[in-house]
Amino acid sequence: MATLKEILFSKYADKGLNSLLEEMQKKYGEKKGRRFNHNNITYEVSRGSLVDENMQFEISSKIPQDELKDRKDMKGYFTEIKKLATKFNNKPIAVEMENIVIDTKKNTEKKRDYVKLLYSYPLDELYNEKEILEKTKGVKHQAQGEMIPSEASGALTQQGNLALQFVKESTHSLARQNIEDLLGANKKIRAKTVG
Repeated sequence: MATLKEILFSKYADKGLNSLLEEMQKKYGEKKGRRFNHNNITYEVSRGSLVDENMQFEISSKIPQDELKDRKDMKGYFTEIKKLATKFNNKPIAVEMENIVIDTKKNTEKKRDYVKLLYSYPLDELYNEKEILEKTKGVKHQAQGEMIPSEASGALTQQGNLALQFVKESTHSLARQNIEDLLGANKKIRAKTVG
């Protein structure tokens, strides 16, 4: 059973992922669900999940199969993305090729292959206790007893609310970098294999 800390951190990490998804949809083009489109490639950002004191989420992108000759080329495209993913600053803990079959009109199937990257970040790395203490000390000296303005709520203390805000902001920032890495990898591999 999850602790209160895990429940709250998970909630605020999800808020960070959701705000990033909205940002990407506005910037690049909205698709149905948790997806956006950039340069005719669909990207998806999953919701966060808590696994053994780690916040995990997936970022995936469709392989541009319409631009590739055959299954072999698609697997080659995936292999190239996987190689680049090992060089990302924040490396995914897993890189997989996933095949999704969609029944669009009950009698036709559409196959889509995706590169799926799984990221995992320890909860304690999503906030900085030292920075939280400094901020709360600074406010106490300025105005005795006033609350620190924060978008986060759910914690009983100023420090707790700041921690939740940091979790949201850290998750948003880390996931943005993960998406930018995948956007760059797709651009590079596409230019090499397609263009």
